[in-house]
Amino acid sequence: MSVENRLPLSVAIITLNEERNLPRCLESIRELATEIVVVDSNSTDGTRAVAERFGAKFEVHPWQGQINQCRVALSRCTQPWVLCLDADEALSPELAASIRKIFSNGEPAADGFSINRCTFYLGRWIKHVWYPEWRLRLARRNVAEWIGREPHYVLSVSGATARLDGDLLHYSFRDLQDHLHKSIKWARMSAYGTENVAQSFPWAGILFAPGIAFFKQLVIKQGWREGWRGWLIAGVKMVNVFAKYAFVQERRWAKENKDRA
Repeated sequence: MSVENRLPLSVAIITLNEERNLPRCLESIRELATEIVVVDSNSTDGTRAVAERFGAKFEVHPWQGQINQCRVALSRCTQPWVLCLDADEALSPELAASIRKIFSNGEPAADGFSINRCTFYLGRWIKHVWYPEWRLRLARRNVAEWIGREPHYVLSVSGATARLDGDLLHYSFRDLQDHLHKSIKWARMSAYGTENVAQSFPWAGILFAPGIAFFKQLVIKQGWREGWRGWLIAGVKMVNVFAKYAFVQERRWAKENKDRA
């Protein structure tokens, strides 16, 4: 497709050693976007070569946390609209067509658009427990900002929003080990983003919250409909919640020991 048919759209992506995932992501948006911006935190694999092969603007920026990296990537975009993606995501053909459709009659009516993300897990697309998962990812650049606290941060817009048809395909976990590793990492990020840790009482959380999280994933969110994958998802969520409260307790001990010193 010619450059003239591309949309007034920048795609913003942050990366770290994403040589494996990035080609799939960039292939899915190359015919839509006028500009691709990749902000990298010192990858040691072939991430740069992949990005440059697709014509992306590639910048190395020291890691300052996920939300700050996202803000840097957003700030480097120059087109009126921006689509924020992770390197392990890709647009389905239906979603790409939906994005093109909203620009077909000129300027889109809304200021931001949410996209439904579908995750590929251990050989199958997960249609329960993690789905639907609506995330605002497409926005008018001058009214968009990343807000929140890691690992819970979102793209926000000041203005009207709508939803797009088609799924954002998410290839988040290579295997169960990768799922567990990321779950523990997110738990630590969440615990260390908790304010007023000295006044928190994590023991009730350690005792009861993991079981509640397991039940919610497996039963309320219908993880059981995914078969053994649903049980694994619920089990890893239980580990995640337990680890979060354990890390909060670790922070309390560290603060108490520092105060005594």
